[in-house]
Amino acid sequence: MRDRAQNRLAREASPYLQQHAHNPVDWFPWGEEALTKAKTEDKPILLSIGYSACHWCHVMERESFEDAGIARQMNEHFVSIKVDREERPDLDHIYQLVVQLMGRSGGWPLTVFLTPDQKPFFAGTYFPPRDRYGISGFPTVLTALADIYKTRRGEVEKSAQEIAQALARVGDLKTSAAASRLGPDLLEHTAGKLLGRFDPRYGGFGGRPKFPNTMCLDVLLRRGVEERHEHAAESVRLALTRMRAGGIWDHLGGGFHRYSTDERWLVPHFEKMLYDNALLLRLYTDAFRAFGDDAYAATARDIGAYLLAEMQSPAGGFFASQDADSEGEEGKFFVWTEDQIRSALAGDELAARTALRYYGVTAAGNFESSGATVLHEDRPLTAVAAELEMPLADVEQALTRARSKLWAAREKREKTFRDEKILASWNGLVIGALANAASPLGAPSLLAAAVRAYDRVERELVSERGVARLVKDGVVRGPGFLDDYAFLASAALDLYEATGHHRYVGAAARLADQLLLQFWDSGEGGFFFTPNDGEKLITRSKDPFDQAVPSGGSIAASVLLRLGALSDEKYGEPARRYLEQVAPSALDNPFAFGQTIGVLDRLVRGSTDVVILGAVDDARAAALHRAALASYLPNGNVVWADPADAASIAAATLLTRDKPSDGTPVAFMCRDRTCSVPVTVPSELRALLASG
Repeated sequence: MRDRAQNRLAREASPYLQQHAHNPVDWFPWGEEALTKAKTEDKPILLSIGYSACHWCHVMERESFEDAGIARQMNEHFVSIKVDREERPDLDHIYQLVVQLMGRSGGWPLTVFLTPDQKPFFAGTYFPPRDRYGISGFPTVLTALADIYKTRRGEVEKSAQEIAQALARVGDLKTSAAASRLGPDLLEHTAGKLLGRFDPRYGGFGGRPKFPNTMCLDVLLRRGVEERHEHAAESVRLALTRMRAGGIWDHLGGGFHRYSTDERWLVPHFEKMLYDNALLLRLYTDAFRAFGDDAYAATARDIGAYLLAEMQSPAGGFFASQDADSEGEEGKFFVWTEDQIRSALAGDELAARTALRYYGVTAAGNFESSGATVLHEDRPLTAVAAELEMPLADVEQALTRARSKLWAAREKREKTFRDEKILASWNGLVIGALANAASPLGAPSLLAAAVRAYDRVERELVSERGVARLVKDGVVRGPGFLDDYAFLASAALDLYEATGHHRYVGAAARLADQLLLQFWDSGEGGFFFTPNDGEKLITRSKDPFDQAVPSGGSIAASVLLRLGALSDEKYGEPARRYLEQVAPSALDNPFAFGQTIGVLDRLVRGSTDVVILGAVDDARAAALHRAALASYLPNGNVVWADPADAASIAAATLLTRDKPSDGTPVAFMCRDRTCSVPVTVPSELRALLASG
């Protein structure tokens, strides 16, 4: 297939677009050339959106876009445009909403049919290459829509106009009498709704497919710890334990796959996304802080090790994703047959017997009908030791040997494709998570990687003009969107808390200033997703909902509240205005607003701030800093300022002013600017923070 002539996508930097560069489809990238052609030739636009690690995108390419007959239909009747959703999340935001407005589930590949002026009149996701199981095949859809466009144009135009008008209203936040009051029962109310949909057997929310839903789990963690709600706390523990034991976790290489196709976390779709692992690293780290369970710390360390080993660019920064497929098959890199296990562990019978039992590998397998097995914790090692009638220590050592040898054998397989875009927003998520995890995990390498990544992103993607979206092979693409600014600013504040270096507060403030200038709606309030000077699309959307990543508005509000507590109260007002506007919708539907609820909790409950005064090279101050960072403070600011450094004091002037210092490192716990007496011993600080 790949010896065909290239189409114009070969000139694009996006790996996803390049994957389609040999299709017989006359693909265009999104841009003036394609849009002008559609208007000039009066053809509808076939817009296909996906990403390089998307399994079903690969399936639809093989089945339809590589098919000469289907390609002829597309080329004759449509102007076909291919978009990488990671490069153009603005387009993806708009047209995913179209699918949902039509009563279907969103996802990728996204397939949308537009009039030449970009108004959608039909949308779906994956279409099979022929009619089957009551689903229209792609050729049938193409034939029907081409005919409708030619013969029933009035209906098409009317439908497109109605959908465009509905799109313009989607960002309007709903209010209701039941959810109009924002008060101290915030977590009780929202966690109660979340628990109503919690799976008490396997953890997580709902049935199949099952996603980690880290932001909703964070709400339960807050409720469980801050309000000592046992059911909420145990629900979080169940979900984290089950996910780590399931096949959604890569038991050899570390890191989490995108989601589970079943309710048991057993068989995943195998792509690994940078943002999932960033969000899960933060969640497992916070669970370790909250519960003190070493199993959560171990998982967090393993996620960090995976990120540094597999996703880190040599130049600093982190790549976007790893594919689900290799050699044209989903999961082939990751799954094992019984014979493959025995071959890889030949000569070590105990390791083989241990691995087969522990990972649940059988002749029948559990992955489709392939006879292969997705590795998972099928039973505890104590049970394996009992079955083998061996001491537990011997079985633990055997599993360690097995894991090492199996990983080495797997590394000889054809590896999955890695999309090496450096995205500003996703790097912001992972930089913040690494900075947040480094101290409590005792892993300075994570902080070093976070600093290197931030330095690169700041150097290559941040300028006086604003933030660019991504860099790939030295090519910078922009503009940046709301999440690029917000996530990077949040990462800068996380780095400030982890290092005490005041430059990060200045960086966050500059990003916040640009964010307010480019995205804040000064008239009606709220944040637009696209910048003021961005491309004009059919609607300028506000998307306050969490998707696979937190909403840009929720992170922006968090950044502004944190800056408002640290350095300048002016930042707090737009945050409060946004949060009061979005609160009724969040209370009505916490599943779509998990991150926002966390920020609302900060607004309602107030922050618990730790201020440490001491020289940066003083071991006593460093010990106090470590004690603060080891504590679960979901609404906290941790400040380490050097009294002898005016810039260090000024970076957090609202929390450091009027604090006495005689040269001895001290720490204060503050709530609403009212602070405790100073403490000098880490154990005293830990006790103070634990008492609330």
